[in-house]
Amino acid sequence: MRLAAELDTADGPSTGTLFDALAAVRGGGHEGERVLRGHLDADQVAVVGARAKALGPAAHYLLEIEWPELYRRAERLRTAGIPAADPRVRRVAARMDELSAQFNGGDPAIGAGVRAAWREDPAALSGDPDAPADAYRALGDYLDRARDAGADA
Repeated sequence: MRLAAELDTADGPSTGTLFDALAAVRGGGHEGERVLRGHLDADQVAVVGARAKALGPAAHYLLEIEWPELYRRAERLRTAGIPAADPRVRRVAARMDELSAQFNGGDPAIGAGVRAAWREDPAALSGDPDAPADAYRALGDYLDRARDAGADA
């Protein structure tokens, strides 16, 4: 993957490569990038690019290993009927937010933009034209409820 090669350079990966990596993790390709860019302005895209470059090789691990596993874990908890307020779900949501902050510098508008993109077109971001939009939205709602429960705790 181009990301791994660019991580080894002094300049780090380009923003385009990072968006390609995000899309590849989700299987979304260029359509997923288009949807994301519809929710992030040029300055926000630059923040994500700069933060990812600063992460260096860790970006590869976070994007391709840890983040997808957190989504799988959250979906398993959701489909098992575990309440969103359960500490296990809140921990998963909190870790996702920690990862997001590493890429968005803690800017809640960027995080909200990415979540809005997923709600708008989960098929494009997942790369699966048959992706069940309702299931993706249900998972997003579930994680939002976990965040809300964590804020109340």
